[in-house]
Amino acid sequence: MAKLDKLVGISAAIDDGSPGFKARRRGLTLGRLMLSLAETMLSGGDFFCDLDHQRGDGAGVRLRAVPAIPAPTTAIGLGRRFTAAVAGQVEEANGRLVRDVFARLPAGRREKLASTRPTIDLDPTDIEVYGREKEGSDFNYQGQKVYRPHPAVWAETGWVLAADFGSGRSDPRTQAASLLTRAVAALPDGLGRPIIRGDSAFFDHKIAVAALGVGADYAIAVKRTGPVWRSERKLPVSSWEKAQGMSAEVAECDYIPGRWPPGARTICRRVMVTADDLSADSRSRRRRTIDPNQLALLEAGVGAHAWAYSFIITNLAGSPVEIEAWFRKRALIEETIKDSKLGLALRHMPSGSQDVNTMWMWAALLAVNISSWLQALTGHDTAIDPLSRRKRRRGRVHGKRLRRELICVAARVTTHAGRIEVHCSPEDHHGAFGEAWRTLDQLLADPSP
Repeated sequence: MAKLDKLVGISAAIDDGSPGFKARRRGLTLGRLMLSLAETMLSGGDFFCDLDHQRGDGAGVRLRAVPAIPAPTTAIGLGRRFTAAVAGQVEEANGRLVRDVFARLPAGRREKLASTRPTIDLDPTDIEVYGREKEGSDFNYQGQKVYRPHPAVWAETGWVLAADFGSGRSDPRTQAASLLTRAVAALPDGLGRPIIRGDSAFFDHKIAVAALGVGADYAIAVKRTGPVWRSERKLPVSSWEKAQGMSAEVAECDYIPGRWPPGARTICRRVMVTADDLSADSRSRRRRTIDPNQLALLEAGVGAHAWAYSFIITNLAGSPVEIEAWFRKRALIEETIKDSKLGLALRHMPSGSQDVNTMWMWAALLAVNISSWLQALTGHDTAIDPLSRRKRRRGRVHGKRLRRELICVAARVTTHAGRIEVHCSPEDHHGAFGEAWRTLDQLLADPSP
């Protein structure tokens, strides 16, 4: 972590944009506070008290980017100053880091990303909390008291570009226009025209207008309403084509809701279901995806099967089959959110203060990005093909595996000629840890992007 911070300047980037966080220039800065929290999460910490536990690790402290780990009370006290303006400064610094890390990627990977239009996924997630004194939390539609982080993720890299922090009643549609504007601004220069991708929670013409306003296209899941079903029923049997990668069919219907920008089109996918596939629970999600007319016949035993439908509204040109297959990859953002919760510490909010919890959210999202940056720069997310002996992309490993392979490695730490040396097992020395360590040394020897 210390090597990565020295190479990329994570804490320095955050400090550059946060002159108003502290009145005095001594002690823990905002950048070092956020990096220390992210390091703690990457090392397995789930609560503020884990800062105390990790302060007792004499060997590990010497390898941290922030050796002076703050006490929990210090971190919480500083977190009460984490206002919306400070959160905006951290987000801006994160955008600068995204652009800097992109410039440092190996040429082949950078060219591949530049040749692909960037997709920005919008997907809020609920984090259940307990206690009546959780400032800013509220009840969602399931009756759970939650906070609602709302990250915008660059899908091709898994990097978080921007984020908002709301309650269980926060409408993602009202946040989306500002969020996608900031997310597009965080993208590196030289990429293609971005595409905004979202689920039916973002089915609103204002989001499409906002996307076009920042030079992006859009693809949004459509809510199933009466006009949508009527449009689907008019589709001739011959219009359906086989979907890519799954047992389904795809077609384009004529549903265009009012006030949507010119050029919008609706793509429909259907999957065959039988009576055995249906849950007896009337609240089942699968039931809501079936045409009400077909569902009634299926339940009456008249038909052998029915169809479950999904709809996408988009201004993208091209084959409906290809667009639907690409849209299905939206599920990858769930992996990023899942990793931030299970691999790191976004599965709970540790404080009663909304400002402290906003800081905690941003520390977890920074940890997700740091995990991905570390793997991308060191090649840890690639593997050797046993046949060709060439490196191939295997994808970013999740937080728990990264912790085992790179972060929490058993070793003896010594100092020789003013340099810190890490003596680990032969397996780690010649394995992933040693390769990453040596790669970072090479990058530091030539730090220019």
